[in-house]
Amino acid sequence: MSVIEAIILGIIQGLTEFLPVSSSGHLAIANDLLGMKSGEDNLLMTVVLHAATALSTICVLRKQIWNLLKGLFAFQWNEETQYIVKLCISMLPVMVIGLFFKSYVEEVFGSGLLIVGICLLLTAILLFFAHRAKVRQQQNITYKDAFVIGLAQMAAVLPGLSRSGATIATGLLLGKNKASVAHFSFLMVLVPILGEAFLDSIKIVSQPVSSIPLISMLAGFCTAFLTGFLACKWMLALVAKGKLLGFSIYCALLAVIVLIFCLI
Repeated sequence: MSVIEAIILGIIQGLTEFLPVSSSGHLAIANDLLGMKSGEDNLLMTVVLHAATALSTICVLRKQIWNLLKGLFAFQWNEETQYIVKLCISMLPVMVIGLFFKSYVEEVFGSGLLIVGICLLLTAILLFFAHRAKVRQQQNITYKDAFVIGLAQMAAVLPGLSRSGATIATGLLLGKNKASVAHFSFLMVLVPILGEAFLDSIKIVSQPVSSIPLISMLAGFCTAFLTGFLACKWMLALVAKGKLLGFSIYCALLAVIVLIFCLI
């Protein structure tokens, strides 16, 4: 993989991890266009890019994360501890998928762009309904809300179904405050991403040395981090203003292009 290809993938990952347009779907399209096949090198680059965007999330939400940790280590049943419990509840569905159905999900990722196009269309529909949802100001996310949003994240393991789009749209459809839903959506994915990266790293260690040059991995990591940092801050502002319709239209148009490409 060249440095230019790594930079392209880094930009795509950084932007689409937070914008509700599906990072997995865009990476699948990019890999297909660049002629990259699935394999250990592809897996390694995916781990590197996801680690970069996870770090960018921590940087953007560092104050909230620090406050949550301080509240947790006060060893009291305070708001911060309850919030962390809700985050843990939201992670349960995707954890089940990761532990028991990971091989099936990997098969779906390798099944071509048709599933990507279908899921992008589903993302567009979900964002449209979220855009049309009645505006409410319920800031408090309940334990039940956390689990339902977690189910949305579980469904978003499919390539083309946006994780941020699915979780934010679900939260809005549940009547929650836009800003609180966006923060919850970005925080709830940190542990699953880091956990999956750790498990994949263990798998990679047992494999032969990667053919991806170190400079390419560094270039991909840096571009994914920088674009992810900017996209995360931008997305928080966009959700607060309720501007999701443009992303719905974009996903719909991309879905049509991908589906036409698959059918011709």
